[in-house]
Amino acid sequence: MPKSTQQSPWWHPDRHRDRRPFLLARGRIQRTVRGWFEARGFIEVETAALQVSPGNETHLHAFATELIGPGGERQPLYLHTSPEFACKKLLAAGEQRIFTFREVYRNRERGALHHPAFTMLEWYRAGEPYETLMDDCAALLRVAARATGTAAFSHRGRGIDPLAQPERLTVAEACRRLAGIDLLATLPAAPDRDALACAAAAAGIKIAPDDTWGDIFSRILVAKIEPALGDGRATLLTEYPAHLAALARPKPADRRVAERFELYACGVELANAFGELIDPALQRHRLEDEMAEKVRIYGERYPIDEDFLTALAQMPPAAGAALGFDRLVMLATGAANIEQVIWTPVTEGS
Repeated sequence: MPKSTQQSPWWHPDRHRDRRPFLLARGRIQRTVRGWFEARGFIEVETAALQVSPGNETHLHAFATELIGPGGERQPLYLHTSPEFACKKLLAAGEQRIFTFREVYRNRERGALHHPAFTMLEWYRAGEPYETLMDDCAALLRVAARATGTAAFSHRGRGIDPLAQPERLTVAEACRRLAGIDLLATLPAAPDRDALACAAAAAGIKIAPDDTWGDIFSRILVAKIEPALGDGRATLLTEYPAHLAALARPKPADRRVAERFELYACGVELANAFGELIDPALQRHRLEDEMAEKVRIYGERYPIDEDFLTALAQMPPAAGAALGFDRLVMLATGAANIEQVIWTPVTEGS
């Protein structure tokens, strides 16, 4: 939260007393989630925070550091924004079902739902369809509800029944229903920026002259779609446009869209999941495209993890999901701010 609204530091006894019930509930949820995965044959793994590449998504910003060897040699490294690359290397090594709770680090992020260091719950299933992950997400909502003894999740006046079966809605269906836009019509062999711009304007969405197809889609998502998701029951928003799912495989029945979904609850994005792309050449092309877009927007790029691409060539077909664990705890406990559910938040300078 902004410094101006903080009456005392997080470690002040009075403030800690207010936060402590949320933190104890966090522990109960984490223990229950661990038990759920272990009962299904998953192995908990720990991945290194220091990586050659922090990840290559356009809008994720990393913390850079430097490794200094015994002889003084220097190598740039980054704190990971996700354990994804490392987990996929473990799948290439032969692991079948893995999960991990890892603290990850993202720069330029702080607010009620964002913190520069937060806990990601990731899990992977080798040889299983990505639809299985949808069932996993529904089960984890029930697990968190059971751990806290709550019958409803809430955030900012919106709530869901965590025991209800989530709604499944494709991105194309959501655009048609909530914005009156035929998204797939703007996705022939290549994205048609002008067609989507006209459709967005007709829906009352303001766009900028230099907006790309992806920029316009993001405006539609934020303005028309996300506010309606995860109200009453959770929503699984599925089949994202393929060129906006750099790490996901195209859907065989329609290669314009990808095997990617996001889980929403109480209007909050909780999880992002993929049927994993395992084609190294296509993956390199997509990561390079992401970094070219990062250069265009932010004037910077991160290296490609060549070791990851090498491992991808022998990784089995798999599906994986990443869930913001702190956000799950927030919804299950009714906490208003992410710092209420983090034991030691990052202290801002004076």
